[in-house]
Amino acid sequence: MPAADGILPLIPLDRRSPRPLHQQICAALRAAIGRGDLRPGQRIPSSRELAATLHLSRMPVTTAYAQLTAEGYLEGRAGAGTCIARALSELAPRTAAAAKLAPGSASPPRPLARRMALLPPYERLPWYVWGAFGVHQPALDQFPFVLWARLIQRHARNPQAHALHRMRPEGSARLREAICSYLRTARAVRCQPEQILITSGSQQAVDLCVRVLCDPGSPVWFEEPGYWLARQAFLAGGARLVPVPVDAEGLSVAAGRRLAPRARLAYVTPSHQYPLGSTMSAARRFELLRWAAQAGAWIIEDDYDGEYRFSTPPVASLQGLDNQQRVLYIGTFSKVLFPSLRAGYLVVPPDLVSAFAAARYAADISPSFLTQEVLADFLAEGHFARHIQRMRRHYAQKQEMLLALLRPALGPAWEIHGAGAGMHITLTTSRRCNDVAIATRAAHQKLSLWPLSPAYFASKPRSGFILGFGSIAPAELPAAVRRLIAQLPF
Repeated sequence: MPAADGILPLIPLDRRSPRPLHQQICAALRAAIGRGDLRPGQRIPSSRELAATLHLSRMPVTTAYAQLTAEGYLEGRAGAGTCIARALSELAPRTAAAAKLAPGSASPPRPLARRMALLPPYERLPWYVWGAFGVHQPALDQFPFVLWARLIQRHARNPQAHALHRMRPEGSARLREAICSYLRTARAVRCQPEQILITSGSQQAVDLCVRVLCDPGSPVWFEEPGYWLARQAFLAGGARLVPVPVDAEGLSVAAGRRLAPRARLAYVTPSHQYPLGSTMSAARRFELLRWAAQAGAWIIEDDYDGEYRFSTPPVASLQGLDNQQRVLYIGTFSKVLFPSLRAGYLVVPPDLVSAFAAARYAADISPSFLTQEVLADFLAEGHFARHIQRMRRHYAQKQEMLLALLRPALGPAWEIHGAGAGMHITLTTSRRCNDVAIATRAAHQKLSLWPLSPAYFASKPRSGFILGFGSIAPAELPAAVRRLIAQLPF
């Protein structure tokens, strides 16, 4: 961690103590260095600055600095003032180790919510590396960054005072109007701008749905296999997941009725099921809507990459078929533009707008002003539509090339799912294999293979891999496929 120069350390002084002030200053600085709060090479305030901050004369401070310099804690550097001695760099590892609680120490209990036991510890997954076949990695070399920078400059130079001061929790009116116009035309979503909330990506949209619609223990239909990050949001919110199998027509409503007929809601990815890539049939869509109306349940439609269909036109949204206003529609810009944008949207029934706005306000008050203004222009001026059209052709060509390389190289034990849409395909195998272990090994070959088995929650998982093709250059595909085939068991 880089040192922040000139930071004033917290030095508590007791003026009624018989202990001299310069000794109290010495003790406080020694403790800060020992804890790692002040790091080797870091510049500290001059004696004049520290004395002014502590409302003291300079004498106790200069005396303390002289004492600590003599002890080897401080050193003077020409042109840089007084710094923590660089010779103390070996202290940092010992300090970090000492900061951890000793095993078996007699500290009081440190309780967590019981539902946290359902979540795996947060750590960087060993198979999630930047490399060929990374999921949710778009073709950044195709993004119009020069145009994007120009739009940022426009709003950074001429910000609106009221927007800088306070934004509504639902988000910018301009952006919601632009999204509404796009959704009505391109995704057949029935909505008004007032029904749209701007979120920090689709993950926050799912989290808001859990907060507003689920009580602890509420049963939730969840696709099996399904999107594991959405699953984490439901588990963290205390919902009781009911894994419902997915077939070629999408989520099996009949199975869901048998498992939990009175579930609170169903989470589905009907346009392009994640991760197997099927499209929910019209019959299954109407069956799901009938169940929601009869059970008084909600449906969350996560349309994470519905813009990308290659062999047929984009499929209309499930929300557009809903006459009972039971469907909440989630979309995101993070996957179609770039991931760190962290911008998405949630379309809710009119009678839920107030509740969702209150939950959003409690969570983080409102979305970022600048990103919304830039996105509003990006949509309203037609840049988004042109980008989607261009990327649809780009990804179609790339997927076709990937499939042409994979099909002759895969044996009969392997099957390809999800061709013709989206930014990923999925491989499954009839052979028994540890796909997580294979993906971990492949990470050392710069292959970002997402194992399929973690997408299953309760049933016996299938082995396989989710292969993203968005970020890999066409010229690099043949070599990447050869490295991939070398990792697979045959």
